[in-house]
Formats: sequence, C-alpha cells, structure tokens
Amino acid sequence: MAVTGAQIIARTLRDLGVTVIFGIVGIPVVEIAEEAINLGIRFIAFRNEQACSYAASVYGFMTGQPGVCLVVGGPGVLHALAGARNATTNNFPLLILAGSAETTGVTKGSFQELDAISLLTPHTKFAVRPSSLDFIPGAIKNAFRTCWYGRPGSTFVDLPADIIQGKASPGFQLPEPENIYVASPPKSSGDPALILKAAQLLRSARAPLLILGKGAAYARAEQVIGQLVERTQIPFLPTPMGKGIIPDAHPLNVSSARSAALKNADVVLVLGARLNWILHFGEPPKWSPTAKIIQVDIAAEEIGRNAGNAELGIVGDINLVVEQLLVTLSNWRYSTTSQFPKLLAESAKKNEAKAQKAALMPTPRSPDAFLTYQRAYHIIKTTLNSLSPSSSSEEGNIVYVSEGANTMDISRSIFPLSQPRHRLDAGTYATMGVGMGYIIAAHEAYNTPVGTIANGKPKKIVALEGDSAFGFSAMEIETMARYRIPALIFVMNNSGIYHGDTKTEDAWKVLQEQTVANDTKSSGSSAASGNEKRGLRSTSLLYETRYEMLATMCGGKGYFVRSEEELERATREGFQNDVPTVVNVIIEPGVGKTIQFAWQGKDNKEGQAKL
Repeated sequence: MAVTGAQIIARTLRDLGVTVIFGIVGIPVVEIAEEAINLGIRFIAFRNEQACSYAASVYGFMTGQPGVCLVVGGPGVLHALAGARNATTNNFPLLILAGSAETTGVTKGSFQELDAISLLTPHTKFAVRPSSLDFIPGAIKNAFRTCWYGRPGSTFVDLPADIIQGKASPGFQLPEPENIYVASPPKSSGDPALILKAAQLLRSARAPLLILGKGAAYARAEQVIGQLVERTQIPFLPTPMGKGIIPDAHPLNVSSARSAALKNADVVLVLGARLNWILHFGEPPKWSPTAKIIQVDIAAEEIGRNAGNAELGIVGDINLVVEQLLVTLSNWRYSTTSQFPKLLAESAKKNEAKAQKAALMPTPRSPDAFLTYQRAYHIIKTTLNSLSPSSSSEEGNIVYVSEGANTMDISRSIFPLSQPRHRLDAGTYATMGVGMGYIIAAHEAYNTPVGTIANGKPKKIVALEGDSAFGFSAMEIETMARYRIPALIFVMNNSGIYHGDTKTEDAWKVLQEQTVANDTKSSGSSAASGNEKRGLRSTSLLYETRYEMLATMCGGKGYFVRSEEELERATREGFQNDVPTVVNVIIEPGVGKTIQFAWQGKDNKEGQAKL
C-alpha cells in the first residue's frame, strides 16, 4: 500500500521524539492526528486554536524541547497566530503545523484559503511549505531544529491538502526509525576576557545584584546558579517566571525589596532575562543611572539593548557562563555586613509587614463585605499547606498558573516556590487567555507517562484566574474533563476587568435612566443632566457570574464562595478532587481604584536611600 503524506508527517514527528501534540482537527489535518495516534503519540484535542497553541508553547518551556501544535488552515491559522507570537516573544520553542488549500486551488477562493506563509513569517523564526511528499521530512526537521536552536521561538510548516492526502510513488520507502532525529542545541561558553571583566566588576561592587529570568529556568541552570549564590552571597531577584530557580525562602531573595534593589544596585548580573518592560528597560528612575549591567544571553543581538552595555555583555549558555564565573570568583564572597544588604532588609521588612497585615485582616461579617485578594490568597495558601507537607508549594508538588492583572500580580508575592518552572503566567507578552492551555500543558508535562519530565511524582495544578482572563478560554474546562485533568482553578471574581463595578442591576438602572435622559435631550428637552456620565463601564462584567457551573456541567466540581469559611472548605475539597474543580471566589470590586500593575506603577520614594 502506498505511503500517504499524513503517514510521512506523523512518522517524522515520532522520529523527532515528539510524544504529545496539542491541536484541533478538521479537514485535512485529521488524517495527520489519526496517524500520529496510531504511532503512539498522544493527541490532546482542544476547543480553540488559541488555547492549544498556548499549551504547546509553554510545554516547550517546561520540557526544554519543542512543543507541537496541529491546526486546520485559514481561521485555524489565524487563531494559532496568537500562540506563535506568544512563543516568539517569550522565547518558547514551538512548532506549528497547519493544513491549507490544495496547491492547484490557490488564488481560486479555495476552502479556508489563506497565504499562511506571508502571515506567519513576521511572527516566527521560520515558515515553510513543502512542495512535495519527498520534502516533508526535511521541512519539518528544519522547522523543529530552528524553533529550538539559538534563541527559541516559533516556526511554522504549511501543509497543503494534496500533500497530506497524496500518495508517494511506488518506490518510496519510509526511513528506518530513528530515536533522535535532531541533537540537542549546541552550547557555547563566554569570552574568557569578558568573564574576567565581569568577575572584577562584581568583586569591586558596593551593591551587587543577580537577576534571574525565565531563560535561566528554561536552561535548567538552577544547580549552578544556586552554587553561585551560596559561594558569593550576592542578593538575587527573580522575575515572575524565574521564581523557584533558587527557593523563594532563601534569605538572599530580595523580591520583597524589589524597588530598593533595582534603585540602589551598582553592578547587576542579568541571567536569562531581558531589559524589557518587566525590568523597566534597565533605565532610571527605577534603576540607578550609574548601574553597570552585565547581560548574559545566548543571542548576541540582545546584548546592549536599552540600558545594557555591549562591552560588558556575555554571549553564551547560562550554565557554562556561570561555571566560568564560579572559577573566576573563587574564594570571593560579598560582605553581608555592608550597607546594601541592610537597606534591602529594612525595605523587605516594611513591605512584608504591610502584606502580612493585609493577609491577616479578617473579612467583616457583613452581607456587604467582600474578601480581598490578599485575604483570599492567605486562606488558599494556608489551607493547601495544612493538607500535608507534600502538598505545599515549598515541596515543589504544586504548579501554579496565574493570569489577570491584579490576580497575577498580587499572587506572585504570596505563593512561594522552591522549584523552577512551577509558575506559569502571562509572561513577556502579557497574554490573557493562556491559563487553561497552560494548565493542560503542565498536566501533560508533569503527570502523564509520555510527559518528557514525568518522574512518577504527580503534581497538582492550581490556577489563579482573573474573571476576565478566565473568560478567554473557559471552554477548555471541557477539555480537562475529557482528559481527566484534576486541576484546581480559582476564579478571582471582582465582576470586571482590572476592577469591577457596582451591582449589575444598579448599573443597568442607571443606564436606563441615562437612555431616557438622552432620548429626552435629543428631542429638544433640557431634562438630561449628569446621567450621561454613568452606566456600565468599559471594565464591567456581569455581576457575580456563576463561573463554577462550567465545571459542573462537564462532570467536574464547582464552588460558589463569598466567605472565608466557604473558601477554606472549597480549597480543601478541591485539592483532593479527582476531576476539574472551579472555585468562584467573589472579591471586592475595587471601584475607583487605579488601573495598573502594582509593581509597574509610577516611581515612589521607597528604596531610594543613598549608600
């Protein structure tokens, strides 16, 4: 029997070591998915291409190998573009495969016709369309290698229907199976002269600081970075997805004194992070204008960006560069009695006391009282930790997923981690809607036999979702139920985007009054007054939407929570449930509060003390 294009594609993916594919099938890619399943590849079928492309991208981050996404052409590619851009911006290795119109039908208005190569090229590292069945293995192999090598990102392979459904010539033979089709990316050490220069700068620093980004987590550099911190005693600051490279509980972690650390550091070693918006571009007023920044990156074009200094940057693999620094900094240790550690300790003490006060403030027993973010998170955290020592985040048995402005920002400092790649959030692209896909990807990576990093120790996936962010991909709850993924999902429901509004019925009443007033005004009357200024706000969502019912309708469990007692019970039961669980937590709407990320706000006087 003649070999089909779908069989060649599936076989190529298996030979590349692919064990799971995230996607949505339809004509003509369903044949690829079925052939992949026949070869033992696990196929996870989603409800929307955005969610499956997000899942595939973060799977690449967690496993260190490319995630694979399979979608239909046309609108399927348009939706998957979100994941392609998310992967490229976050530097996650992602291979997207998509069907397309028959080559003979191009420009004729074929079914779901789209020039996908032109669309995807600006947003990927590589986009290709194989011209025949013979070129399929080479095209996929090159796309797989390119998304993985150098700075990771996304690549795209366009597969016309006639290629997928076509049959090879009678003499065509599939190659013998190969276990490793593409070797792991090569690694390079840093320039010895620059290593020496960086070591000299750190030795002479009054206020040195390490910044640990998600690139260091992706590189699996936690062991060597831990040695660097222990030997040198340099304070470190993790970015949100760099948390856990060194346990958050480490005494040299200065996350609680973030502003003070950035403002006063004079020599900063940046490992696996970029000087982008998350780090305020390395510029004043958040940073000292005289700070010397040593960037370590695998991409030369990143060195010297924004406030970086090209003469100080080191191009190389983080593991190898840090090993070189350890040798060069041998027997040197930063003095913890200097003024900088004292300043950081004072700032951290003040900020932690403020956070602790908010967390311990009980919710008033009143029908009109609301839980706050801080109080709700405190209850969730203490309940999870009380179940058993092995359930705590400190033990590394919980993977946290978080998205939504305040939901994500506040949770970042409340839920500590001891392991890297155990916190997944909106990332560099600040993408809303990634949460449900990230949950599924984390389950596939950690809790299934085909998971690249499965180690026999199951991890609970706990998601902290803003109500707006949850809405982007909430239907993937059905996907979780179908694949028996027992995630625990908290929807922090303030009935709005950033913040909510008053009760919806009150807002509608005002809106109706406004409409009547405007109608009267338009008819020539002066009866309309200040009502034009009110009504449903652009940030308003339906008041107290019953999101938990999405879980119950799929056979999962749902909890509607308005009190501390209800939240404690829902957390305890939800953690132990073996089905998807949604806890709908009603919190304060936050009417009238400033719309911003707390740590991205305007500069303040805190942490500006002179050394």
